[in-house]
Amino acid sequence: MKKAIGAIFAALLVLVTSVTASAHFGMIISSDTMVMQADDKQISLKLSFSHPFENIGMDMSKPRVFAVLVNGKKTDLVNQLKPSSVMGNTAWESTYRIQRPGLFVFYMEPEPYWEPAEDCFIIHFTKTIVTAFGDDEGWDKAAGLKTEIVPLSKPYGLYAGNVFQGIVKLDGKPVPFAEVEVEYFNEDGKSQAPTAYMIAQTIKADPNGVITYAVPSAGWWGFAALNEADFTIRKDGVEKPVELGAVLWVKFHPWQ
Repeated sequence: MKKAIGAIFAALLVLVTSVTASAHFGMIISSDTMVMQADDKQISLKLSFSHPFENIGMDMSKPRVFAVLVNGKKTDLVNQLKPSSVMGNTAWESTYRIQRPGLFVFYMEPEPYWEPAEDCFIIHFTKTIVTAFGDDEGWDKAAGLKTEIVPLSKPYGLYAGNVFQGIVKLDGKPVPFAEVEVEYFNEDGKSQAPTAYMIAQTIKADPNGVITYAVPSAGWWGFAALNEADFTIRKDGVEKPVELGAVLWVKFHPWQ
């Protein structure tokens, strides 16, 4: 009996550890974040739902919404999405031609993802920001999403080691003490975490909803602010809670 109880405890410990370490992230990764005159004017974007540090993908249905916001004008891009693969799982991709100076906010709202381990649905409102041809206005403006992280630091032109700040918002209002997961996109699989605790790091917003994080290395970093929705989704006749994620992807560059 003692051996059986010990085995059950060990299995539960492994399960809890794996769930804690494996943070879900909606992802929009762009081929360029600062388009200059000499650059290729056509950028590519890959959309997925993944565990970025561990390089574990999950199948993602075609998003409900995929659009770009330029100078306050929204352009629907969802019909331009094509099936793709990220980390061996179903993902989506698109291209977009930059034709004029501006700030381009790409964002998506996915179909709700059922996570049996957490007994809830997950919806990650995900965005990334691209600037072009020297335009530098509007990077600190909200995109008007259900929930989002509004940058207080420019979300481009950043070096590894820079401090990044943003305001977590839900329904347009700051979220005091919001919990935010931060994770590195371990694209080449070369980075190793000393322990499972360091795969996804967790920070808290201050009383004004402001988050602060110093990025230790170059590459893509995801910030996911998590809050419970004020609505539920029915599954098998039972109302289930919904986790809303405000996800922002920012690229940091090595110091030359």
